[in-house]
Amino acid sequence: MARYQVKIAYDGSEFFGFQRQGDARTVQLEIENALRKIGWDGQSIIAAGRTDTGVHASGQVIAFDFEWKHSEEVLRKALNANLPKDVAAHAVKVADEVFHPRFEAISRCYHYRIYCQPTRQPLRDRYAWRVWPPVSIQDLQLAAKELIGTHNFAAFGLPPKKGGNTIRTIFEADWINNQEEFLFQVKANAFLYHMVRKIVFLQVKIAQGFWTVDQLHEGIHHQVDQLPGLAIPNGLELVEVQYQNKNFDE
Repeated sequence: MARYQVKIAYDGSEFFGFQRQGDARTVQLEIENALRKIGWDGQSIIAAGRTDTGVHASGQVIAFDFEWKHSEEVLRKALNANLPKDVAAHAVKVADEVFHPRFEAISRCYHYRIYCQPTRQPLRDRYAWRVWPPVSIQDLQLAAKELIGTHNFAAFGLPPKKGGNTIRTIFEADWINNQEEFLFQVKANAFLYHMVRKIVFLQVKIAQGFWTVDQLHEGIHHQVDQLPGLAIPNGLELVEVQYQNKNFDE
């Protein structure tokens, strides 16, 4: 018996989030169904994070114990042969027997995409948030700088457990203007529930002129109640989860 660490990608559009929820179609349910088809008899996989309905991932990390007699590459191929087309295993490695993808993570990186058009574009809307009026890239970047550092983000999300710690450290936060699309890149030690979507919403409102950087600063340093607004899930993607000496290239 060995513990396997697997990097998973999925299009979250047709899922009710990652975590198993009865008979609802979730990413966890599909992965566990695929594993059972190749002989796994475990109770549950564990994951680095529980993405919401509609949220995507290219770097989700899961782990499970499995009596597998072949190579990691054969396991990856066997998984992909049994997974639906909107889920894929991108890398597999044998991990420490006590490896936990959530508790041992030292950072998570998310991307969020927006585009500015007066009329919706159905093909783009699957993976980005259409915003109008248009935004100022300079204001987006100015707002992002306010987020960097160790702060109490109680106004921006909820902890995993009621009354839990709401202090988080954001290492990187920046916006890139990629032709007709704006890409937000944020990396932190961990995130509160809905935290990325809320900070995206508020930054967009600042860049549209409806809110100010001073109000964002106040929310970070003094506000304790939840701030209003939430960006739609479609534009959000879990890109990478990093570990101390336990990444897939190590």
